[in-house]
Amino acid sequence: MSYRLGCDVGGTFTDLLVVDEATGRTFRDKVPSTPDDPSRAVVAGARQICEANGIDPAGVALFLHGTTVATNAVLEGKVSRVGLVVTEGYRHILQIARSLVPGGLAAWIIWPKPEPMAPLEATVEAPERIGADGAIVRALDEVKLRANLEILKTQGVEAITVCLMNSYVNDAHERRVAEIVGEMFPDLPVSVSADILPEMQEYERALTTVANSAVRPVVSRYVGNLERELKAWGTPSKLNLLRSDGGLMSAEKSRQAPVNLLMSGPAGGVAGALWVAKNSGFPNCLTLDMGGTSTDVALIEGGEPRLRRETSVGHLTVRASSLDVKTVGAGGGSIAAVPELTGALRVGPQSAGAVPGPAAYGKGGTEPTVTDANVVLGYLPENLLGGSFRLDREAARKAVQKVADALNIGLYEAAAGIIAIVNETMFGALRLISVQQGYDPRDFALMPFGGAGPLHGNAMSILTGAWPVLVPPSPGVLCAYGDATTRLRVDAQRSFNRLAQETTDGDVGAVIDLLVAQVSGELASEGVSPGDIELRVEIDIRYAGQAFEVPLSSPRGSTIAELTARFDAEHNRLFTFNLNVPHELVNIRVVALGKPANVAPQGIARGDGNPGAAKVRDHELFMDGRVMPAAIYDRAKLRSGDKVKGPAVVCEMDSTTLIHAGHVGEVDAFGCILIRPE
Repeated sequence: MSYRLGCDVGGTFTDLLVVDEATGRTFRDKVPSTPDDPSRAVVAGARQICEANGIDPAGVALFLHGTTVATNAVLEGKVSRVGLVVTEGYRHILQIARSLVPGGLAAWIIWPKPEPMAPLEATVEAPERIGADGAIVRALDEVKLRANLEILKTQGVEAITVCLMNSYVNDAHERRVAEIVGEMFPDLPVSVSADILPEMQEYERALTTVANSAVRPVVSRYVGNLERELKAWGTPSKLNLLRSDGGLMSAEKSRQAPVNLLMSGPAGGVAGALWVAKNSGFPNCLTLDMGGTSTDVALIEGGEPRLRRETSVGHLTVRASSLDVKTVGAGGGSIAAVPELTGALRVGPQSAGAVPGPAAYGKGGTEPTVTDANVVLGYLPENLLGGSFRLDREAARKAVQKVADALNIGLYEAAAGIIAIVNETMFGALRLISVQQGYDPRDFALMPFGGAGPLHGNAMSILTGAWPVLVPPSPGVLCAYGDATTRLRVDAQRSFNRLAQETTDGDVGAVIDLLVAQVSGELASEGVSPGDIELRVEIDIRYAGQAFEVPLSSPRGSTIAELTARFDAEHNRLFTFNLNVPHELVNIRVVALGKPANVAPQGIARGDGNPGAAKVRDHELFMDGRVMPAAIYDRAKLRSGDKVKGPAVVCEMDSTTLIHAGHVGEVDAFGCILIRPE
């Protein structure tokens, strides 16, 4: 037997899912996360799920993992001290940066500019210069370079970056500098910009490569620890990590280019949602991944997720492809408070996390959270995780009562206010990836998942007008499902920088062929046969004189005329206008994807439309300003075609679905619950 094991680490829970590659059968589990060392929960959860289902560790062929290690290192400022080598005369490249200040009016007054990851005192110059055409203008002075590098020995650097002018067209000097650095600092990892981002725009290239160096030691330690623990467990499985763009990368590659892992965690949910969307007949979906700490939202159009050429984490924005995911500090553990200064209710972004967690978890938490509000309102029953986790309803009531007392309102009204505010926060995030990108949410289904997503999905569809609410099976571990069903991905890019009228289809095709050979070779080295490789081409285009590009997919054989016409249409959709100026082809990228997982959706038995056999008991909950009768159902006993009328609570091992009054949830052939207005 051969198995795939997908594992996704969240702020509160670590989700696991095992897929039998022969039959497609799945097994799922959740364990509390261990924020001090995420690998402990990963290995403990892997052991637990395999032992519980009689799976021999030796049969786990692939271990696929979405991780937030790199993300957390950046957000918490726990990155390594980086030394930077630049071309002589460009020592202040990170300090000058770009003249973009985030925020609204007067942001330039109050915005604290973040400190560069490579400080000025740890930045040294290489006496050399390569021209924009790739010609050597000034030869590398190795003697002077070695003298300059001596400075870094006193700076306590833990990683070194080499980023020289115009190395994207000629990397000879950059390679030689890296060799010298390796000789002088044999114990430090060295990142070269020609490997990480061989594209024009020196600042973005430098920043991205420095960020890679900054998280490289911590990611290397984590991956090394995980590989060692997996080996000790007795599994020969090959470890792969989820990239920010939804693909997989090998453990070795993740050590070299961890900048591609900055959005690894949220990417797992989108990958899982993509798989469900393709099999459910709803290729257009808004995704809502609500966990214990935060909520991630994304847009899937035509069965494909939107990609960005940039990855943003906190104040850091690097040039690395990622799924277009927006994150807000709204989760089940988000803390509700009424500050004395304003007297207005606030929810998040502070979270109770896994320790101590919401008051209802009975682990010592006393602050009111979104989870506690759901418990008070009757949306969450006492038993979670199949009965292995029991909620403390009285503790939740005491916590939410603090908000009620501060606002001088009733307990139910306070709990409903907490839910309303967190819903509005998530609604704002959904608008960012739909309305503000030129999409009407009413043209999409809404797919809530994560441990808390299905509790709020119905309310989010009421706010957005996106129907139906598509609740997938096992929504609480869908991120792990995405990890387990994702394909290996390798990409390569080159700057092209030519006006459309001054180049030919043959010139573009020649660059594409070179990149195809490169990425195909990398996948072949990972054991992927040529017949299983899928190739995709992307080209960044802009109007001449613009400072930003629009990435477009370009099927092989597309002509320049076809590309520019598509660019005009996309530019008009995004910005509502076009310019009568020449088009410029800026960057060319080729993506190679490995063989997809042999996993098919599992059908369920057909019912007669009556969900009575799945009913657990009658129930009461507070909704629409009053207490009303409801029912609790066991999702495992629902059958295809069953229609559950709201208000109702549908429970399963890893999540809980809330169906509002005036709405009906219908179960499809694969066990998805489709909620629509009655």
